[in-house]
Amino acid sequence: MVRLQDCEFPEHLHYDVDNQIWYEPLPDGTVRTGFTMWAANLMGDVLVFTPKRLGRDFEKDRSFAVVEGGKWVGSARAAFDGIVVAHNELLVKKPELLNQQAYGDGWMLIVRPSHEDWRRGLVTGAAIAPTFEAWFETGAYRDRTA
Repeated sequence: MVRLQDCEFPEHLHYDVDNQIWYEPLPDGTVRTGFTMWAANLMGDVLVFTPKRLGRDFEKDRSFAVVEGGKWVGSARAAFDGIVVAHNELLVKKPELLNQQAYGDGWMLIVRPSHEDWRRGLVTGAAIAPTFEAWFETGAYRDRTA
């Protein structure tokens, strides 16, 4: 487990650093996804989670869910093309789970990537700490919270 800025980043997950989304490959070829703990903290209390409908295609860098928090309203943007195969009904009913369990019951969607190379550009394992630290130092997140 990597700890940065009082937040945890499990090393087995794959991260889209710019969008603060994690991806977890599942045995059937699908991928579970959610916001990082850091993003959940930045949003404030999450009030509403609205996923893209089941069976819908999504494109890289486009929204596949919308989250409304006390400090932020915005889109969860995908790191690759795919299709939504499941969404977290519990999170729809209890959006605060995103704040409480970002890597557990607070997951957002299960998606099926359109391409085998969906991991390209994502960071995992030993690359997590230096990549996130460099991103934090740039202050890039400030543009997304203004």
